[in-house]
Amino acid sequence: MTGPASGFLKPSGVERLFGGVLAFLVRVGIVRGHFFVLEVRGRKSGKTLSLPVDPLDLDGRRYLVCARGESNWVRNARAAGAVALVRALRRQRYQVREIPPELRPPFLKAYLDRFAAEVQRFFPVPKGSPADAFAELAPRYPVFELRALDDTASAA
Repeated sequence: MTGPASGFLKPSGVERLFGGVLAFLVRVGIVRGHFFVLEVRGRKSGKTLSLPVDPLDLDGRRYLVCARGESNWVRNARAAGAVALVRALRRQRYQVREIPPELRPPFLKAYLDRFAAEVQRFFPVPKGSPADAFAELAPRYPVFELRALDDTASAA
């Protein structure tokens, strides 16, 4: 399976089940590592949606990349303008700012290089590719910069 040629690459039922279990384990602190649970308000339902994510920390800033393309969480984050990351019962809220496609290649390269074990199957270029290899692909992979909304993380 490779990246989203257009739109969104839908997860299978098994992937959704695994994601739900992983999100629970990350939320309560059993699984840590690089995983967080993303919480975002649904643009239509108003309900909080949760899923596991791999935030990219790069040059002192935090980013979210969607390897599956124009997913629901991407559209919801755009509409809400804010998300929360949760891990080990701690929640941090962030304002989101979408990175324009022409500026995404170095973020996509860093994301794939760091998280290839989880996301290589969504990218048509291999880990270690130069940043310019992502230029043509960049519009298909949303990237958001996260800016903390509060100084201290709250209990989830």
